Order: sequence, then structure tokens, then C-alpha cells
Amino acid sequence: MAEPTYRACEILAQFLVRITGTRITYIGEENIPERGGAVIAINHTSYVDWLPAALAMHRRRRRLRFMIKAEMQNVKLVNFLIKQNGAIPVDRNAGAGAYAVAVQRLREGEVVAVYPEATISRSFELKEFKTGAARMAVEADVPIVPVIVWGSQRIWTKGHPRQLGRNKVPITVAVGPPLHAARDISVTDQVLREAMTALLDRAQQYYPHPAGEYWVPRRLGGSAPTMDEARQMDADDAAAKAAGRIPHESR
Repeated sequence: MAEPTYRACEILAQFLVRITGTRITYIGEENIPERGGAVIAINHTSYVDWLPAALAMHRRRRRLRFMIKAEMQNVKLVNFLIKQNGAIPVDRNAGAGAYAVAVQRLREGEVVAVYPEATISRSFELKEFKTGAARMAVEADVPIVPVIVWGSQRIWTKGHPRQLGRNKVPITVAVGPPLHAARDISVTDQVLREAMTALLDRAQQYYPHPAGEYWVPRRLGGSAPTMDEARQMDADDAAAKAAGRIPHESR
């Protein structure tokens, strides 16, 4: 399938990486299946971690189908891209439809991106996982491929200004071996979490982490919130949104 719009987006993404001087290091890309359906489980630290993940898939000649917030269909350009690029709109108040579409895409041999944490981690550590990735993999009878994107939080993350332009930020994309989804969802979630934790440690091992930087986890000497602090910040945000005091996030 030619998918000219997707191809144009791939070229644009590569161009943006080049002009911003972003340096992406890929680890374990051979673990991305060359064919067949797979759930691509990605950690979530920024608003742009989807782009390095998609480029990793491109290197294996795969096209990643993202699940995207349904409200984004109200933006004409985004709605056009959703339709042309095979993205899956998700209504967070009624997600069963999107889930069914994702399972069908997996059965058809597509690779579908899922953020197990659902929302951005302010601590840049792995948050608690939702069960969607495991349930999809079991129902579609496909593997889960764990993926860690590290460094993109320096470009644009929750609660901090965007650092766009020629920033030359290094980004690491680490891909682990495909995991077989067990029927016991809790077991699958635990195995996935262990795999992503090991990948995160590997991605961070040779990455420079200046002391005190906001994008560096506390355990590595940074000033990011601890997991407990981040959890409280998320709870405060949720309460404020429920009260209508702050707008909903774009993702």
C-alpha cells in the first residue's frame, strides 16, 4: 500500500530531525518484526516521543498506527492526517470502539502504538500501567514489543516550555525482544514492565544527565519530581480539570 500522505509525513519527520540537529540512536531495532501484527508499547515522557518511535519502525519498513485523542478530529488538518495515516481516534469516555478497531488492525498485520502509562510521566520514571496493551495482544494473538524513547522530554514535556529549533538534543530509542502475551493479564503487564524497566536502564546508561536538570529523574541527580510527587501533581490536575479550572491536554 503506497499511502502517499504517510510517506510525506515520514520525509517531513526525517527533515525536521535533520534541521533541528536531533541525534537519534537506535538500539535493538532488529527486534521490530518485519511483518505481522504487534503491539508497540512505548513509554511516555513527552509530547513528541511518538516521532522517534515512528522513525524506528520506518527503519524496519513498518508504519506505526497511533491511537489518538478523538477531540483532535476537530482540527481539520489533524483530522485529515488521522484519516490518511490510519490513526485510531479514541473517545476516552467510550473507548470500546477504538479498542475493537485496534485489535482488528493487529489481526490484519499492522503495528499499533500503545502508551501503557496512558499519560506523560512527570517523574520520567515508568508510571503504573493500564491493561490495554496486554489485552489487545491477547485478543489479537500478537506479541508486544517494548520500546523506550529517552531524551525527547528535553524538547517538549508537561509543565515546561517547548525547546524547539536547532537544539541538537540526543535521543535514544531502545527496542526489546517481542514478548508473548500470557492469558493472565497481570502476568503480561508484569513481564512488560520488567522489560521496559530494563530497557530504560539501558537507554540511560550512556546518556549524559547533568545534575539538577528538570528533565533528569531524581534518582539520577536531577530535579524532576519523585514518583510520589508526580502522582500528587497528576491528582491535582485531574481534580482541577473535573472542576473546569484548566483545559484538557492535547494528548
